Amino acid sequence: MNLQTPESVQKLQNALHAKAKGSPSFRFYALYDKVYRDDILDFAYRLARSNGGAPGVDGQDFADIEAYGVERWLGELTQALKEKKYRTQAVRRVYIPKADGKQRPLGIPTVRDRVVQTAVVFVLTPIFEADLDPHQYAYRPGGSAHDAVRHVHRLLNTGYTEVVDADLSDYFGSVPHAELMRCLARRIVDRHLLALIKQWLVMPVDEDDGRGGTRRTTTAKDDKRGTPQGAPISPLLSNLYLRRFMLGWKALGLERKLRAQSFPMPMTSSSCVVAVRRQPMPQCAA
Repeated sequence: MNLQTPESVQKLQNALHAKAKGSPSFRFYALYDKVYRDDILDFAYRLARSNGGAPGVDGQDFADIEAYGVERWLGELTQALKEKKYRTQAVRRVYIPKADGKQRPLGIPTVRDRVVQTAVVFVLTPIFEADLDPHQYAYRPGGSAHDAVRHVHRLLNTGYTEVVDADLSDYFGSVPHAELMRCLARRIVDRHLLALIKQWLVMPVDEDDGRGGTRRTTTAKDDKRGTPQGAPISPLLSNLYLRRFMLGWKALGLERKLRAQSFPMPMTSSSCVVAVRRQPMPQCAA
């Protein structure tokens, strides 16, 4: 289902993007109240509903919410956010078989958490879109793996001869929280919004213990790293941290020294960085 972004939401996003683009050093200080705006939360719910998905640890699905009353459910969620009483719940972890016989873990937040995270994505994406490298294709509106492949093809047709594919294994699970929060704080000073995101970074995980019960782990909180894989907020957070790599690659002079261009490729369970390198011309024998 393709949902049209409401005009009021588009207007807010355009204003945030214009401010971010026009003032690269500006830090936004009043964003939390935008998250629980009626139009934002309503659209976040409808988008989450269109994406479907299984229920989280509370067992609540969209049919339950609609039987309860969507307007009533959203009203209670709005009130919880407004009164700073919203608290995230644990993520339900399931495993999906991979082609190589291994299993990929997938986190399933509750519908409530998915809706709030989607609302935050609506607010933050236009701000950080102003800062991301145009060749950073992963997890962006309108960006895809096909765009990255076309970029590689163009480079190979203009003198670049070597492609290096580097898989960042368990990228989502290894992003350090302190550095990620610094990436966010570079643009966001709204403490309530930052506190909301911190909740999601340390969500516990519930999974089947193999004996008919549930095992809860707090690895992200204990290790102070990782983004909630499978959550709507994760692609945005992972892109923000990957931007540090892009900036470091250039600031350290590696792009010039190696005569290469580098950019992330969209992946499912990890992140892949592709470097396209221009080899020096071979010397002719005397």
